Amino acid sequence: MQNAVILINTDKGQVKAVAERLADVEGISEVYSTCGRYDLVAIARTRDFESLADLVTERLNAVEGIRDTETLNAMQVHSRHDLETMFSLGW
Repeated sequence: MQNAVILINTDKGQVKAVAERLADVEGISEVYSTCGRYDLVAIARTRDFESLADLVTERLNAVEGIRDTETLNAMQVHSRHDLETMFSLGW
């Protein structure tokens, strides 16, 4: 399994539309809108590095409204927390 964090900036006014498009892209497991330097953070989970490379260089390039990206390739997991638990508000 290959995991990556993809930091994304969108064209002006396109955050929600791009997030919805990204959520439908194979290999993207979660998309978060954020405050700060980047508009969106996407979590990618692919079977191998070649699939990740295809996701970043081909499939993301086809998503209208993405201005630029920065991909952080995960090397090791240093937490045992479940992502859903980490981001849950307990509702």
